[in-house]
Amino acid sequence: MPLVIREKTSTYTKHDQLHKKLIHTFFKEFLKVFFPDVHKQIDFHAIKPISEEVYTDIVEGETRRLDIVVETKIRNTDVVIIVHIEPQSYVQRHFHERMFHYFSLLYNKYRRPIVPIAVFSYKENWEKNKYTMEFPFLYVLTFNFLTLHLKKENWRDYIRSDNPVAAALLSQMGYDKVEKIEVKKEFLRMLTRMELDPAKQRLIYGFFETYLKLSEEEEEKLMKEIRDLPEAEKILEIPISYEEKGRVEGVKQVAMEMIKEGASLEFISKVTKLTMEELEKLKKHI
Repeated sequence: MPLVIREKTSTYTKHDQLHKKLIHTFFKEFLKVFFPDVHKQIDFHAIKPISEEVYTDIVEGETRRLDIVVETKIRNTDVVIIVHIEPQSYVQRHFHERMFHYFSLLYNKYRRPIVPIAVFSYKENWEKNKYTMEFPFLYVLTFNFLTLHLKKENWRDYIRSDNPVAAALLSQMGYDKVEKIEVKKEFLRMLTRMELDPAKQRLIYGFFETYLKLSEEEEEKLMKEIRDLPEAEKILEIPISYEEKGRVEGVKQVAMEMIKEGASLEFISKVTKLTMEELEKLKKHI
């Protein structure tokens, strides 16, 4: 049994949970678009998610949760393997050693071949894909793992794809600020080509919106550009678009009522999460 203790509170919990849900929901699609060689060899009829593994991280001295651990088989064989995917949102100089530590713990418990994958989403250009142990008198081992560095991926390479996980992760790929509107526009176009149920569509849209947010002015510009697209009608029919618009309008209406009652803009901003600039604009219309 893994050692389970109270987890250290982390600002990266939301990041980890979002990636866990996305990759668990679209496990097959994730491998297909980013690790096609692995995808070709896996029997997706034998997929079995393993319960969350919680271990004490001897490298960092904190408790870590291995969120994405999946058991499956090599296609056309009875060989059972484990796929471990570790999202990493911040630079950690000992990350390669931590991956080896997790690999060792998983192998010690399950005694199965393991495919280790790291998904980096931070901006800094630093990462390793191996951990080596050697001495002047003895070479012990080299532990290799697969990596995906999202910021190094060109988002334009994926916009012709109908892959839902690729669409969601456009929001974390390498784009400039001036491209934000175009990235979201292409994301919405991708959504119109996918036949997703409402729950999965909500997951994809929510993930994207978490990592790529447009200002009110940028949203207005986006809507103008959408109206000129052949898919304009389909994009505007995306249920989540109406829900988001309705939510925002509702929040603004509440803010306007609070302004009328004399509440301070600082307090209103804290309650509604609207920026001071947005509140100043609303105040002018009262």
